[in-house]
Formats: sequence, C-alpha cells, structure tokens
Amino acid sequence: MDTLYKLIKDVKAQILFWLFAGIILLITSCKEQNKQKDLAIYTNLDKEKAIEAFKKSPEFNAYWYAGEAEISSYKLEQARYGEIREGKAVLIYVTEDFLPEIQVKADYQNAKNIAVLKLNATKHFNTGVYPYTIMQSTFYPVSNNKHAIKVSSSMQEWCGHVYTQLNNRKQFEVMSHSYFEGEADQNFKLDKAILENELWTKLRIDPKSLPTGSLKIIPSLEYSRLKHKTIKPYPARATLGNNTYTINYPELNRTLSITFNPEFPYDIEAWKETFKSGFGPNSKTLTTRATKLKTIKTPYWQKNSNKDEILRETLQLD
Repeated sequence: MDTLYKLIKDVKAQILFWLFAGIILLITSCKEQNKQKDLAIYTNLDKEKAIEAFKKSPEFNAYWYAGEAEISSYKLEQARYGEIREGKAVLIYVTEDFLPEIQVKADYQNAKNIAVLKLNATKHFNTGVYPYTIMQSTFYPVSNNKHAIKVSSSMQEWCGHVYTQLNNRKQFEVMSHSYFEGEADQNFKLDKAILENELWTKLRIDPKSLPTGSLKIIPSLEYSRLKHKTIKPYPARATLGNNTYTINYPELNRTLSITFNPEFPYDIEAWKETFKSGFGPNSKTLTTRATKLKTIKTPYWQKNSNKDEILRETLQLD
C-alpha cells in the first residue's frame, strides 16, 4: 500500500509539474506574440500622436511617418588644429517613440510615450595619421517643443574618447566624461536655455519658429569638447533670412550658418562654422564647411546585409 500510495503521489506531482510548465509556456508564448504585435504597432512610429499634433500639416505626417529615415550625406571641410581636413558628414533624421521619464527610445508603444524627431549627426575626418569620429544625437519633441528632451555627444580619436549627455528635467542635467585631466568626470546642472543642438531639429519642423535676436545659447556639445569650452549659455545673436539661419557668438569669436530648403521638408543644404582653430600662436581663424551630396529616405535599420552596401555608394560615402 505504501508503494502504491507513493506511486500515485509521484504521478500527481508529475501531472502538476507538466501542467505548471504548460501554463508557463502558454504565458511566455502570449507575451512573445504581444511583443511582436507591439513591435509591429511601434513601427508606425506613433502616427496617431503625430497626426494629433500636426492636424494642420498633413505633409509632415506623410513625410516623417512613412516608416523611413531621411539620410543626407555632405562633403566636409573640417577645421582642426589650424588646418582644413577633408571628410564626410551625415545627418540622419527619423521620428520615433520616446519615454520622457527615463529619456530613452521606447521598445513598445504605450500612452506615456511621446513622439520625437531624432537627429543623429556624424562626422568622419582624419588629422594626419589618425581619424576622428564624432556623433551627436538630439531628441526633440514634435509637439510642446520648447527644448530637446535629451542631447548626447561622443567623440573618438586615437588619443582617447569623450562622452557628454544632457538630460532635460527640472533643470538641464549634464554628465561628461573625458580622458583629459581637467575634464575627467563631471556631473552638474544648468538653468534651461536654448540649445544649439536642438535648433537643427527645430528648423526641420518649422524654420519660422527659430529664435532670433539677442539670446543666450548653449553651443553644440561638439564645439564645446573640440575647443575645451565650458558647457554653459553664451551671449549670441541669431538672424533668419535668405533661407539661412545664422548664430554669432561674440565672446567665442564663432559664427554658425545653416542654409536650408525654404520649402517643406526644409532639408539642410549646407552649413559653415567660422572660429579660431588650433591652439596658441599657431591658431588661426578658419571656416568649416559642409555641402550636401545626396539625400535618400530608407528604413536603414533593415538595410544591414552586404548587398545593402550599395546605398553607401548612392550616398557617396565610400
């Protein structure tokens, strides 16, 4: 009897085990299906929110919510160490869902997400034997867009690499890391001010909304790191005319001009940046220039096979 009882007990345990395992498998399968469903919805890039925000601009929705990114390549003449270096620049604009609290791209669509126009701006050029790679990312809300939610910048070259991130919360929260002793690891806050980085996305939404006149502007994170300038607002004067937006920083002896298409989608045709390049007695005032080569629209995140490298030829990046 004891043996029979033990056998029955073991059978019940096995049945309960497999029943429990089946339930777990079913739940996991449902979650995966829901995840795939959410991802499919997410690829629409929160179109409903965008349409709500831009009811008066159906062309905005048709262009920016087609499930593609806009990629523009530029011939780059970059001032560095008192000389002009040839290279390439790329501006990648794409709309996506963003989580405003933790300030990262959302994996799934939910009611707390907000729609942003993201700009990833890259530069590649050589200084003698060693290369520079620069990337800046700006996440700018397509509605209620007073300031970018987040801006980050990274720079790599053979001496080392640096990274800076600005988060828009009650104040601007800045985190910066560098291999230079005086800039090593920093965390500080700034009162909110116009960000030069955000103006490149603000322009694409509505050039007429660009701020003009005497202003306080925080220069691009790229400029601040290349010139080892304190990240803070500087006095500036901005003007808009002849399809060109110009910012002059008297204290920095620097001028940035962005030339764009006056018609939607207000694509950027060229830019130039004049400042003193180099350090000490060898420094001189030079002008960085970027001139458009090609613009394409594509879901580049899906173009990751060897056969897709032909798109780099189209963009004249090889």
